Formats: sequence, structure tokens, C-alpha cells
Amino acid sequence: MGPFAVQHLSGWGRFPVEGCHVFRPEKRRLIGPILAERTEQNYIARGLGRSYGDAAVNGGAGVIDNSRLNRMISFDAEAGILECEAGVSLAEILDAFVPRGFFLSVLPGTKFVTVGGAIANDVHGKNHHRDGSFSRFVDGFELLTAGGEVIACSPVQNADVFWATSGGIGLTGIILTARIRLQRVDSAYMAVDYFRAHDIDDALAAMADSDERYQYSVGWVDCLARGRSMGRSVLMRANHAERSAVRGNEPYRVKRTFPKTVPFDFPGIALNSLSIRAFNECYYRMHPTAHGKVFDYDTYFCPLDSIQHWNRMYGKRGFGQYQVTFPKSNSGGLRQLLERISRSSCASFLAVLKQLGPAGPGLLSYPSAGYTITFDIPMRRDLVSLLRDLDKQALEQGGRLYCAKDATTLPETFAAMYPRLDEFRAIKARLDPDNVFSSSMGRRLGIVGGPNGGADHG
Repeated sequence: MGPFAVQHLSGWGRFPVEGCHVFRPEKRRLIGPILAERTEQNYIARGLGRSYGDAAVNGGAGVIDNSRLNRMISFDAEAGILECEAGVSLAEILDAFVPRGFFLSVLPGTKFVTVGGAIANDVHGKNHHRDGSFSRFVDGFELLTAGGEVIACSPVQNADVFWATSGGIGLTGIILTARIRLQRVDSAYMAVDYFRAHDIDDALAAMADSDERYQYSVGWVDCLARGRSMGRSVLMRANHAERSAVRGNEPYRVKRTFPKTVPFDFPGIALNSLSIRAFNECYYRMHPTAHGKVFDYDTYFCPLDSIQHWNRMYGKRGFGQYQVTFPKSNSGGLRQLLERISRSSCASFLAVLKQLGPAGPGLLSYPSAGYTITFDIPMRRDLVSLLRDLDKQALEQGGRLYCAKDATTLPETFAAMYPRLDEFRAIKARLDPDNVFSSSMGRRLGIVGGPNGGADHG
């Protein structure tokens, strides 16, 4: 329906970059005609482009940008249920509803994610150990199928499609609208306790012993530390602050500041082991164990959102984000991974540790019980081979990788880590036998076939 724009797209990691044919419908009713015309071999939906790899990239084929489909439809204040279009961002929801005393039930590390993208990746936040992932708070959604049918999906209606779509990285259809449950909060602030852990064992022991007292828990990890200090960390655990803990008479008002921006691509040598080691030393020393700190929700949940285009710090070549979860019964896998990273020459500017709760019903949903760690590694010539070596090590230790962060995993590795893949394929084949919905990631991981081929970024 109308012309497309040829654009070179990537995920937030800026790797890989592929030419795509981008459609930007202004209304939901215009998506069906785009699919019906079949000017492209296949299509994938895309929101704000915050998946790190190629989940919302479709090299040489169609991308349907739903960022303009961002209308809020209704809100049931008594039940806390918001109905909205899939292109509504989590930032827009927070801006509209925090002043009314409501907060998202699950907020990932950035609020610049659409509702459709949050469902498609079944995102998790710092509260997964207690509350689960985003899909747990989705009462239902409307899904546009390849045949042009709009079907209502929920945990009780077309439940198989609901759980295939939640975490299904956009391959079952296009989410048009969704109903999500918000939580009531006493303020827009967080009461945060800091704990400075001497090494990774100290951090894991503290999480196992006391995370249950906190709705939210996350740890910064110095992944360059070695020896006795390997995995030294700063844990930041929090609960929503009560009104009495907030100074002033406006507990739901947060002082807004103009965001900083990274105006250009940093040179490739800017982030190196020396600069990151110096940053890590400063960060660790500046955050001693402390209790009862009160911060606004933006400062706690999304600190990097205050820096626009922060991915430019990694230069034009971009970076790879690597996230893996190890079961609690084998936390040694996490230690081995840290040892490998600390011994290598790769310098991870950001390393994050969280505890995850039990897995949900999503067929390709990532979270499962255990400890998850995330690294950001600047792109270099051997990064793909390094990440695939880490994949092998993770697989041997029962680990699992996250599609929203992946750009390099091989199909056999993915299949071994996601035992319900064949169930997903069966539902996908029923809904979309011609693979109208496809992506560079879907083909690379062997989830779907297609004439575009399976791009190997090695």
C-alpha cells in the first residue's frame, strides 16, 4: 500500500547492517493491504529498533515500521488495564500513567521499546525473580495473520498462538493492539539498597540470600577483574518507595532534565581494556554498601536512556551484546564464562547480572530460572568467532541465549537451547505456511526458511 523506502537497518548494536524495504503505515487498517499486495517476498514488523541484533531486520525484503501506530485506546483504572496499539512505547506509557499512580509491571533496561516489541521478545526486567516476564501481564492482543485474518489471542483464547507469539520475535504475525496490566505504586521513586560484592561468589550468595526481599534486583559486574576479585560487583536492589520516603508533596512528579547525547561515532580505540578498566575501578569505589537511597524510577531502571545515541560510543562498527542464563544448579558455568572474558582481550563496557525466576509458557521465550549475565563487546574482526566459542561453552553448561540480544548464533546452537522449537514451527506453519513473516534472524537461526537465505555474519 504505497511506496516503500529503501533503508539500511540494524539493531541497537549496529551489527549487522542490511538493506531493507521499509513501509510506514499511518493506520492499522493499512497493514493488511501491504501484505495482500505481496510486493515483497516476506515481511517483519519493527518498532523502535532496540533489539540488538537482526530480530527486526529483513535484508532485501519488507519491514513494516509500526512506530506511528501508537494510539492509546482505553484504560480501566479500577483494573489497571491499558488497551493500546502495538507501536505505543513503554516511555509513552510511563509518561501518561506514572502521574496517575500506575507503573509498568515489567520494565526492561530501556523504556524506548514498543508494546509489540516487548511482547514479541517477551522482555524481562529486574523483577523477573519475583514477577516473571512481560507476557505474564498481557491479558490479550490482536494478531494480523499472513492470510489477512485478525485473531484475538489471550492465555485462554487461541492460547497456543498467544504463547507462540510471546517471545516469537514477530514470526507468527503482526500484533495490532494489546491489553496490558499496570501496577499501582505509591510514588515515582525507588528505595534502593547497594551491596558491594568482593567477587562473583559473594554477589551470587547475596542474591540467593536476600533477593526475595526486593521486587527488583540487578548487579553491575567488573568483568575485567581477575584473581580473587573476579566478578566483583555492585548489587542494586530496590522496592517502590512509599510516599513518606519522598521529599516534597508531589510523589509522582519526577524532575525532567534534557538528555545528553553522543553527537558522533567514537573512534574504535576509545573503548579499550585500559579505559574500561579505569572506569570500572572508579565505579566500584564510588558505590559502597549503603541502604535506603531514594531515586526516581528513570535513574534506577533506565540510566542509559538519559544518553541519546549511546551506542555511538562503540564506533561505526558497532558492538555485540551477549546475554546468557545458566541454571542455578550450575552457576559454575557463569564463573567459567567470566574467566574466559577476563582472560581475553575483549573489553566489555557494560556487564549486568540478574537472577531470573521460573520459565513461562512462551515457546521461544528466553527467561528461565537461574542467573543471567550480559556483556557489551566492541566489534572487532574475531568477535563473531569469539561469541560462537562462548555459545559452545554456554551450551555445555546448560546455558541459553536471548534472541533480543543475538546477532551471531548458529541454528544448531539455537535448536539445542530451545527444546520447544518444533512446537513453534508447527504453529508457525499452520498460521503462515508460505513464510510471509520472516526476518534475517529467523532465517539465520533456521526457525524459518526462505529465498532470502540465512545470512551468516561470520
